[in-house]
Amino acid sequence: MFVINELQKLQLLYESLEKSIPESFKVYGAIFNIINKNPFNLEVLVDAWPDYQIVITRPKKEEMKDDLDHYTNTYHIFIKAPDNLEEVLACPQVINWEQVFQIQGCQENLGEAIRKVSASKSVQVDYTRTMLFSKETPLELKTSSDGKEDLTQMFKVPKVDKASREQNFSSIFLDTSHARLVNEQWDFGKNERSLKYVERCIQHFPAFGVLGPEKLPVSWTVMEQSCELRMGYTVPKYRQQGNMWLIYHHSIEYLNQKKIPYYFHVAGSKENIVQKLPNWGMTRHPCGWHQWKCNPKKYC
Repeated sequence: MFVINELQKLQLLYESLEKSIPESFKVYGAIFNIINKNPFNLEVLVDAWPDYQIVITRPKKEEMKDDLDHYTNTYHIFIKAPDNLEEVLACPQVINWEQVFQIQGCQENLGEAIRKVSASKSVQVDYTRTMLFSKETPLELKTSSDGKEDLTQMFKVPKVDKASREQNFSSIFLDTSHARLVNEQWDFGKNERSLKYVERCIQHFPAFGVLGPEKLPVSWTVMEQSCELRMGYTVPKYRQQGNMWLIYHHSIEYLNQKKIPYYFHVAGSKENIVQKLPNWGMTRHPCGWHQWKCNPKKYC
């Protein structure tokens, strides 16, 4: 494996990976951000060029200073064939097995090689699979008599008092002052390392929210370093009122305008959300979303 630094090659790789979406979403999104200012200081490795079979994105060595920070120590992987993956993963110049880290991808067949190499290195693996979604078809917007989009009809959400909503709720971009609130409700977070990660994401990537009557965010979602929209949450008091749909409309409009790729995952336990997603024009991808958190036994 070797690092690609040339902008022209990165652009060609990015365009090539587009043909492999949704399986390539993780590395595709990470490379988009590498090409565009690279705020998380990532790098790209391939096994060959231009006829690559394996692509890995990871933070540069100087970023991975904390051996226990799996939020920073994240590898995104896409493969065309699994033949040499085990050998590549075992290489200490590719993966630092002395740290706690995580591997993310949208291909279940990464798992066998990850588990084999982990076992050989006495590393415990915690595996998470969720549902992967992205917007594949244009969404037809229904409009009211004044020409404005009717979110209630569009997403089939409970009717709310329009005047009250316009007065008390508004779309916003989150800032780092909201990071602790987001972190406290993030299922993968709730600790000081995740707080630093959330702060960094909000600082560098789009983070969308709805401001409620108390002038605090009541609903939000945050983009991270692979262009995935994550950390979605709505305060229980304000659920079933169309707030997440308002965020959806705001975020999709913004991301499409900026030509930023996006996708997201949803846990299978959240059936009420999954059932509503077709109303967003969202498609569920069979390949799924996968994460392997790897913990050397000395840290278990």
